[in-house]
Amino acid sequence: MTGKADLQLHTDFGDGLSPPEAVLDAAEAAGLDVIAITDHDDIRAAFLVRDLAQQRSSPVQVIPGIEVTTRSGHLLALFVEDEIPMLRPLGETIARVHELGGIAVVPHPLSYLTFSVGESALRDLAERFDSDRYIDGIELRNPSYAGRVRATRAQWLNERILKVAETGSSDAHHAALVGTAWTEFPGTSPAELRAAILDRTTAAAGRRWTLREHLDGALRQQWRSMVREPAKRVWRRYGKPVAKR
Repeated sequence: MTGKADLQLHTDFGDGLSPPEAVLDAAEAAGLDVIAITDHDDIRAAFLVRDLAQQRSSPVQVIPGIEVTTRSGHLLALFVEDEIPMLRPLGETIARVHELGGIAVVPHPLSYLTFSVGESALRDLAERFDSDRYIDGIELRNPSYAGRVRATRAQWLNERILKVAETGSSDAHHAALVGTAWTEFPGTSPAELRAAILDRTTAAAGRRWTLREHLDGALRQQWRSMVREPAKRVWRRYGKPVAKR
């Protein structure tokens, strides 16, 4: 049996536009087996959605995750149970993900339209190869303009240099786009997904967003992403506590 996992979803705890409950509803409607909630530098919604899925006996299983801001770009930390310091070197962040028992995946690689890990940083990881500080996967299917602008080059780089698992994610910031891209893997459970990533037996799949889908809520989401959320995350880390939303 082949499972479907959407490994990058955002809620309104971060720069997303939909509440956690709506994201889970959409994942169920999309027929997904596994999802990862990956708000930027914030794990709270991931725990909330996982608890909600268990309470309602949802067919969707939830793995906690974070989209961590490193000095080199964003990094998905999957299967983690604790937050990870932001703005640290890429290799150090990957090592911390692994210390926590997690999986490290590069989202929207090489993209110049969002803060992404570039080719030179990925080549450097490969040249200095250290399993503790090496990525486990790379996102090769992301339906947004930002996510697919360098997808062909990223695939070439993975096939010839990196040789890690390929993943697909919707990177959905509102519920209507959940499940528009996904990772296919043998099995249906989080444990089987994890094994497939480590064994490099995953496949990226999905479709592109239409212009209408890109524009729906774009201004509000970009304001949250570029102004409100960075300030809130820094204040939450280093200042006084702030409200969840």
